[in-house]
Amino acid sequence: MAPTGGESGLRVRQDNPWPWALDREELERFGQMLDQRPARLRGRTVSMALARGLLRVRTREGITEPLRANAVQQAFERRRGQRNIVLKARQMGLTTWTAARFFLKTITQPGTLTLEVAHTQEAAEEIFRIVHRFLDWLPETLREGPLKTSRANVRQIAFPAMDSQYMVLSAGDRNAGRGMTAQNLHCSELARWPGDPAETLAGLRATLVPGGELILESTPDGVGGCFHEEWQKAAETGMVRHFFPWWMERRYRADAIDAASLTDEERELMAREQLDCEQIGFRRQVRANFRGLARQEYAEDSESCFRASGESVFELAAIEARMATAPSAAERRRNGELEIWLPPVQGKEYLVAVDPAGGGSEGDYSAAEVLELETGLQCAEYAGHMGGLELARFITSLAGEYNHAWLVVERNNHGSGVLALAETACGYQRIYRQSGQPGWLTTSVSRPAILGRLDAALVEQPERLLSRRLLAECRSFVRLPNGGTGARAGMHDDRVMAMAIGLAARAELLEGGR
Repeated sequence: MAPTGGESGLRVRQDNPWPWALDREELERFGQMLDQRPARLRGRTVSMALARGLLRVRTREGITEPLRANAVQQAFERRRGQRNIVLKARQMGLTTWTAARFFLKTITQPGTLTLEVAHTQEAAEEIFRIVHRFLDWLPETLREGPLKTSRANVRQIAFPAMDSQYMVLSAGDRNAGRGMTAQNLHCSELARWPGDPAETLAGLRATLVPGGELILESTPDGVGGCFHEEWQKAAETGMVRHFFPWWMERRYRADAIDAASLTDEERELMAREQLDCEQIGFRRQVRANFRGLARQEYAEDSESCFRASGESVFELAAIEARMATAPSAAERRRNGELEIWLPPVQGKEYLVAVDPAGGGSEGDYSAAEVLELETGLQCAEYAGHMGGLELARFITSLAGEYNHAWLVVERNNHGSGVLALAETACGYQRIYRQSGQPGWLTTSVSRPAILGRLDAALVEQPERLLSRRLLAECRSFVRLPNGGTGARAGMHDDRVMAMAIGLAARAELLEGGR
């Protein structure tokens, strides 16, 4: 007997096959009810009941069983909105739950395109294996009837009778989702997306129809970056924030510790979060195994989990304070790549510090910082994909605009060619020289020193730094596992290096009497 609407269609057997044959019309009826909470379901949504009745997952023990919502998944469902951002500890089941929710919407709501975007191709393939399992374990009457597929490969599943598709993509594809119109968008592990995550996310958001459902989800990976920025501004953008600490996962337990060995900090945490000695035992294991990354991988609050992810080179408190007061640029050129806060003033001297890159459409930017020589005040900033003769012409023109400023170009790598072009092809003469050689040479000895000077400027004279983009790069500039320093994965440090070079060259120019 087929469901007749209302609650009768919720009598779902816990073993497949589904007890009645469903046609497209009946699937659509379920699609209209997914977010309803009938009284007999005792607070569960229709989609939660369908997930348990229709969908199968593989447990960590290798057993295939119905998808029953765990504590984290239930908490997400209670507060879920149209646009959501999820900060979580690792392996909480949110990726599986989102895949299930969107799969049910895809097979019950005609004309639906669902996009799942993972941080790597391997992760995308793993998500798609989850989705394929949902499909493979559906009753045969569905798979051979209204949900018969016309295409099911490593990237997409198409249901022609429903005119719906489910696609899983990798964020490594900069054109992911371009030209599509999606009803559901899940961005998984956003904090670990490669390249320029903000640009990729902006392109994907453009595919989402008004009223479409958006879920941004990730474990933390350092202060700064696209995910951290999205989390920070969630209230402004209307995103519903969800935070799930590790203790919400019932499996995270270990042998109970002796209560007499509890520290004051552990006792306070147990009292506040109602934890037991088995959970504290697990916590101790995590901290022993993960050390400095424990707060990142097994988050306990929505602040320390970000700061724990990579040790910042610069003073975060100083950066955050300046970010709150930094002014907007008075003028923008070149589609926002060049920002100007202070135009040149007659009689003042300036310098233009440049960190060149190759100029390709991907990878590092070429960056330039314009500083007032006497005070070190930031006046303008450029960052964009420009190199070679084009960059040489641009920076010499910029330096010329600022009263024929000193031109300080890092001569490492691409810089030597840019310097030669600036002198010869562009005929620029006021070029900074170091030990008789044109340009600035960054070495393993000078690099820590110039970064230290920038750190001092952030603490002692933050009002001289005007660019929020520069400050954002400073925030995500960390100590790396190999002992060096640089931008956290997926971020840039080109503005940081240009400013560090500019401040160091300014000091040398002033000490040497220009």
